[in-house]
Amino acid sequence: MWYHRLSNLQSRLQNLVKGGVKCQVLQQPNFKNLFPIEIHWHHTASKSLNCAWQQLEDHFELQYGNTVMRFDYVWLRDHCRSASCYNSKTHQRSLDTASVDLCIKPKIIRQEETTLFFTWPDGHVTRYELDWLVKNSYEGQKQKVIQPRILWNAEIYQQAQVPSIDFQSFLETNEGLKKFLQNFLLYGIAFVENVPATQEHTEKLAERISLIRETIYGRMWYFTSDFSRGDTAYTKLALDRHTDTTYFQEPCGIQVFHCLKHEGTGGRTLLVDGFYAAEQVLQKAPEQFELLSKVPLKHEYIENVGECHNHMIGVGPVLNIYPWNKELYLIRFYREKQNMISRQKRSSLQSCTPKRMLTYCQLIRRTSSECRESHI
Repeated sequence: MWYHRLSNLQSRLQNLVKGGVKCQVLQQPNFKNLFPIEIHWHHTASKSLNCAWQQLEDHFELQYGNTVMRFDYVWLRDHCRSASCYNSKTHQRSLDTASVDLCIKPKIIRQEETTLFFTWPDGHVTRYELDWLVKNSYEGQKQKVIQPRILWNAEIYQQAQVPSIDFQSFLETNEGLKKFLQNFLLYGIAFVENVPATQEHTEKLAERISLIRETIYGRMWYFTSDFSRGDTAYTKLALDRHTDTTYFQEPCGIQVFHCLKHEGTGGRTLLVDGFYAAEQVLQKAPEQFELLSKVPLKHEYIENVGECHNHMIGVGPVLNIYPWNKELYLIRFYREKQNMISRQKRSSLQSCTPKRMLTYCQLIRRTSSECRESHI
């Protein structure tokens, strides 16, 4: 299993650091041919637990509730939470993973209520709560949504009538902060009213949410249509639908915008739920969703204006999903800054990507999906 191979690699690397190492490729024996294994399921006495397990040659199999889970023995030993193996104060492992025998198997497994006890060959005992095993199993995480969201278009968002949060309540009370975070996590956007039009008050608001990240523009910065930087945002041209900092290896997760002064016409903020558009692609053309989530694109920022000389590149697909449950967690979408990664031989995935990008663009541009707000 993958964890077994990872631990084997880690062990070899540690030996390499300590001194010379000889690596051999060993052919894994076929245990089914060597030993006539008779599998026995162990059931709990309490039917309400609905729990059964069996100890196989190379892994432990657990059925709890409606979930069947498989655990590698090396993984189980490495994730022991006893005082000698895990520091509960720092939440860090004390056990040396490379010291774990790659062929380890428990001598005894017993169950008491909702707890399993594993006795290892050296006499060490590890206890695992059934709920902990479900939570940390691959099978359990496949069924779990990490961040619940409300997907919206203009009509859905307007009907939801999501309230704004008053600045003083946001700044001084946990309830105000909680309401803001709930709106932000569910809808991806949230509004704070009555913020004084200064950079200092905007910074206080941002620091109430999280740490402020340093960028090529600084931590906090003004921008207006003076082309002082080499970006369309510093012009009077309209900005198309996009996500910012796609050229970072780790794009920013939260952006704070505050209109301090407005003169003239235009300048309204256009908001689109990219996750809603992605869900439409998934439902109507799943093969296109797959392409947009698999093919990496190069996202570039090139600037040569005044004393500002920057060339940044971030690489990643348009739609970024968790591999275990296919949940979308990040979108890199800025047409003007996207380039195909050139290859000598174009793959079928790569050649199809521009067409799939167009489909996503069209869904994002539908006026029914757009929510226009006054100056933020």
